[in-house]
Amino acid sequence: MADERFAEHLERPAGRGIEGAAAAHVGAAGGAPCGDLVTVGIVLEHGCVATARFEAAGCGALTAAASAAVTLVEHRDVLDAARVGAHAIADELGGLTAGKFHAADLVADALHRALGDAVRAAPPRELVADRTLVAMSGGVDSAVAALLCARGKPPPASRPAGEPPRVAAVTLELWRDPANDAESSCCSASAVRCARALAHRLGLPHFTLDLRAEFRAGVVEPYLVDHAAGLTPNPCVRCNGHVRLDGMLELGDRLGAATLATGHYARTRDGLLRLAADPAKDQTYMLAAVAPRTLGRLRFPLGELTKPQVRALAREHDLPVADKRDSQDLCFLAGTGRTAFLARHANLRERPGDIVDRAGRRLGRHRGHHQFTVGQRRGIGVAGPEPLYVLATDADANTVTVGPRDQLATQTVRVRDASVHAIPDAVKLRYATRAVPCRLKEDVLHLDEPFDGAAPGQTAVFLAGDAVVGCATIAAP
Repeated sequence: MADERFAEHLERPAGRGIEGAAAAHVGAAGGAPCGDLVTVGIVLEHGCVATARFEAAGCGALTAAASAAVTLVEHRDVLDAARVGAHAIADELGGLTAGKFHAADLVADALHRALGDAVRAAPPRELVADRTLVAMSGGVDSAVAALLCARGKPPPASRPAGEPPRVAAVTLELWRDPANDAESSCCSASAVRCARALAHRLGLPHFTLDLRAEFRAGVVEPYLVDHAAGLTPNPCVRCNGHVRLDGMLELGDRLGAATLATGHYARTRDGLLRLAADPAKDQTYMLAAVAPRTLGRLRFPLGELTKPQVRALAREHDLPVADKRDSQDLCFLAGTGRTAFLARHANLRERPGDIVDRAGRRLGRHRGHHQFTVGQRRGIGVAGPEPLYVLATDADANTVTVGPRDQLATQTVRVRDASVHAIPDAVKLRYATRAVPCRLKEDVLHLDEPFDGAAPGQTAVFLAGDAVVGCATIAAP
């Protein structure tokens, strides 16, 4: 299957044994159901891999691959070490058959988790103006953002045109759950592997950043609590504002990267977040909670592009994700439904209650208030002379109030926890709706035209022209 290099690494593995390696940062991969398990330990000193060790249990190919990996990265600058992936490991072994290549994949997973953990714990470096960390999810948007950064478009004023940019990539692990569909999630181990392969294809060093604990505490737990309280939370706004971007910028501090580039469709100008050139793909709503100090270090290479242009660039440069479908679910719901997720993680199971109209008349029964959101039409289970919509949910009484669409309309919306840094002239009350002209007085939004279905718990995003000037949470009426 492989030449004598494989036998050398298998019979006389380099760097076996993590125990006793002082201050090692470790990453692990494998385990059930495959049975192969590998752990890689890294010690960084002054930005260099001073020590690399491993432990492996399972097939012989795993031991050989781990030995090859630690040989490749030891005594190398951490950015060079982060360019070592599964194919480099396989090449060090003289090649691996398709049946054994999974060993190189597992070792690469463990290695990059260890590198990410080690860099995250390192002291901050002096920031370099033209050093960029680019966020990669394994999808086409972030891949093209990385491509544009790698090509240096546009180059910063501090770097002459033609001089290669200094770019590294990072992918987050936010959620690991056997109930999820790893292929459709943007933050699973499978997505990390795909993103790493894309980064290496572009010649970029790649790091894996494990933010699972922060994501659960800062995003998933509030999502569960809000549903139990009868609210409709927006976890993506919370994630971007308080977990993902700040976590990646902290990693950037350790690499000396002054800026973080993402694949969001958004723009910045004059220190403000601005709507993207393509209104059909604009993602500023999801970035509305990003703090100004964070926004100042963000770059959005896709802000002037349309989705067809992004896919065309990916095809032009032979990126294998050119036609990959966009993910539709919340990353932690991929492959599973909201109802099943709430039952599993919050014990929010079936709790039958009444469906009523605004007068309190009972119209039918439901299986739990947490399965409904204001504005919902489908799945109510009650027929009427005209279509019915959810008008409100009551967690304490476990009731769902429904009515015709005209009863959804409102021109006043109460908000809480508002953060506004300029006077807004419009507001978006849901991601996929157009902005409505408004006036904000204290904690009440006065809309110039009726809006259907302002759901408590959702984010109200304030606009002044094309600028995002703040956000708040829609409060219960």
